[in-house]
Amino acid sequence: MQRPLRFVVEADGGSRGNPGPAGYGSVVLDPATGETLAERAEYIGVATNNVAEYKGLIAGLKAARELAPDAQVLVRMDSKLVVEQMSGRWKIKHPDMKPLAAEAATVLPRSQVTYQWIPREQNKHADRLANEAMDAASTAGSGSPPPPRRSSTGGAARALATPPAAGPPGKVRDRCRGRSSRPRLRPLVRREVCAVLGSRSKV
Repeated sequence: MQRPLRFVVEADGGSRGNPGPAGYGSVVLDPATGETLAERAEYIGVATNNVAEYKGLIAGLKAARELAPDAQVLVRMDSKLVVEQMSGRWKIKHPDMKPLAAEAATVLPRSQVTYQWIPREQNKHADRLANEAMDAASTAGSGSPPPPRRSSTGGAARALATPPAAGPPGKVRDRCRGRSSRPRLRPLVRREVCAVLGSRSKV
């Protein structure tokens, strides 16, 4: 019997103001080679850092499911809150977190997903995607340079500055590719870079 596929999902989210303009980034990796199999990033409007982290998790799990719904997934995040809550060790008390955690838990069967906390410096790929989503939204919405990025060494809920008001949430940027050496992966042949703020911003 063929062994199930294994993926690593790394996810991150940020909010410049907490709450403030927020976005997430997530990436699906091949744990054997480190190859990037899928990326997701989205500006989600005004939200807290924790909401953005959860939305990044959900997007990453959905990307892994699209590649192989029976895969075993290791989720790695620098959000202690999300990792501990999704692992069942911490209670979910905040009303904004409960529906997001419930959605994340239904993307894949619980038996297929495990969670691991990692330091922020080991989560740079997802952090970069989240910041790119926020930068693009800020630039398109105000016509000015993007505000300072969230610190890569500060706490998860910290922000360096509060930017000018950004526009409405944008569409998901989705870049996926299948590996020819893994026939079970359904190649996601699209390379789509969606407008973050409608017709005003195109990459």
